[in-house]
Amino acid sequence: MSLIVQNRDQRCRREKDGFILVAVLWILAALAALASIYALYVANTAAAARLYDDRLQVRTLVIAGVELTAYRLIGLDDARRPTSGAFGVQIGHSRVDVAFQSEGARIDLNLAPKELLSGLFKVLGAAPEDADAYAERVIGWRTKPPPGGQNAEAEAYKSEGLTYGPRQAPFQSAAELRLVRGLPSELVDAALPFVTVFNGRAEIDVNEAPAQVIAALPQISPSAVSEILKERDPRNPQIALRLAGAARGVTTGGRRTTRAHVRVALETGRMVNADVVLLIIDTGPDPYRILAWHDNFDGPI
Repeated sequence: MSLIVQNRDQRCRREKDGFILVAVLWILAALAALASIYALYVANTAAAARLYDDRLQVRTLVIAGVELTAYRLIGLDDARRPTSGAFGVQIGHSRVDVAFQSEGARIDLNLAPKELLSGLFKVLGAAPEDADAYAERVIGWRTKPPPGGQNAEAEAYKSEGLTYGPRQAPFQSAAELRLVRGLPSELVDAALPFVTVFNGRAEIDVNEAPAQVIAALPQISPSAVSEILKERDPRNPQIALRLAGAARGVTTGGRRTTRAHVRVALETGRMVNADVVLLIIDTGPDPYRILAWHDNFDGPI
């Protein structure tokens, strides 16, 4: 009898020990899972901190590049203000390189005449009749509707099934070109590097404009475009004006708006590009104002 009781007690102890072992294993598994989660949290927090630190450094270095650009432009009238330039500077263990250019090199979407807009679309590959239609639609987007009566431009957007209408006010950014009805997306992509809303004039500066913009000028010949690109000298603007001949919409000289292309190389090896448009202010407490800022820290500009 005692042997039976002893065996039963041993079996109970083994069962109890097995239960405790299973419980301990579950607890260890839970602790391991918590440790993994905490390690992942710490790693993500560290990565976020590094990312924030990089973003802060990049912003500070881009602003330094913009400040140094403004320093080269303030205190000068348009006739003497540089229309382009480039420089580089080492700040700590990081490098900042800047190339700046007057916005006069770009076609102003709010002020350019139909012929200039159409000319750009033709240069970029649009058929002549399509280019004229596209230019009219750009002008329709920016033009205030007549008082009373029917708004034909707004009706055209509605008839094409668009859920929005034309702004019928000045473009707020060059990216709005994507919203103008009927413009092919590939044509807009090609045009964006050559247009702006910050030129401030209907004319373009032939001393700074790229070949595509100069070729878009009304009444300019291909030979004149080649000669301008070869002979122009911003220090002697009369050369480009003479070579432009009868071309309309031509001017030279600085603008108060300048686009700075800032390239930042961090100590870690990370490279970031920023595109900043600044306005030089002759009066007031601030010498300049930033009108637009795009960078590729989080992706392409």
